[in-house]
Amino acid sequence: MRPRSHPHQSHPPHPAQHRRRRPVRVWLQPFLIGLVIVSAFVSCYIGLMRDPQPHRIPVAVTAPALADKVQQAMGDSLDVRAAHSTAEARDALRHRDVVAVLGSGPHGKGLELDVASANGLSTTTAVTKLATAYAHGAGRHLGVSDLVPLARYDARGLAGFYVSFGVTLSGFALAQNVVGLSGLLQLRHRFALMTAFAAASGLVAAAIAGPVLGAVPAPYLPLAFVLALLAAAAAFTTKMLATYVGPLGIPLATLLLLTVGNSTSGATIGVNLMPSGARALSELLPPGAAVRAISDLSYFRGSHVLAPLATLVLWAAASAVLLAFRTAKQSPAPSLAAPDVPARGAAS
Repeated sequence: MRPRSHPHQSHPPHPAQHRRRRPVRVWLQPFLIGLVIVSAFVSCYIGLMRDPQPHRIPVAVTAPALADKVQQAMGDSLDVRAAHSTAEARDALRHRDVVAVLGSGPHGKGLELDVASANGLSTTTAVTKLATAYAHGAGRHLGVSDLVPLARYDARGLAGFYVSFGVTLSGFALAQNVVGLSGLLQLRHRFALMTAFAAASGLVAAAIAGPVLGAVPAPYLPLAFVLALLAAAAAFTTKMLATYVGPLGIPLATLLLLTVGNSTSGATIGVNLMPSGARALSELLPPGAAVRAISDLSYFRGSHVLAPLATLVLWAAASAVLLAFRTAKQSPAPSLAAPDVPARGAAS
């Protein structure tokens, strides 16, 4: 006889009621990461443009007496450097040792300011305003000449920034995909993929920005080399961070390269107009190094290209070495199998 069920006996809950609740961090972590990225992006780009202040902008002055007066009047806004002659000062301008040359006009009347708009509109505008204010206070007329103008198809001087941003983004995107291929491709194959892509990205981007569109007047092969190094630095750095930090590595690379790196590159806001911390980051991060190298190759005869090239090489090489070290450390060592010993009594 089947026993009767007790009226208060509870029945097993429906399987749907047994579904485990996801931990809060599963959905909270991506939510917070997104907020951090958008906050950093808006803060960096808009914050740096909000109130740029000139800080020791290097200017050559052709008369010692005038140099002392300008330095006293401008304070820390300008870094006044006395030049022995106008020719020497203009040569320094064409090699990017200074961003402007200030001297007396013909017959000692008025003042003449030579600028290089290739240094960027923000820097050129700032130094022109400072010189205009000084000339107005001294009761002298100011004439302005542009000795190193921008390319015809780069009216605002942003082509170098946009091509470096695009190459950085492509290297970052490739590394994201390579992270997903870690279980399918061996380390040497992943390295070969990122290296080949970096070279192809540099060649294609340089061709489009240079010969095709005519916006970046740098020599093609040196420009392609710089962009290839930038793509390699972005790809290997992103992959290295993802390997060491895990899921947070990609957001960290986004902040480091695409947000902070590009906003402090010195293209939209000149380096001499940014706060000291942003100026330091501009010199250390790959996007800032690439923008300076592109500008040097395009307009200033490559006078100061070695330092940014060294920065790009260091990022790419160091990230590759760290990535290889971590991968080799995680790979299990091959076991040493004992040699087979024939059992005693076995037939020979």
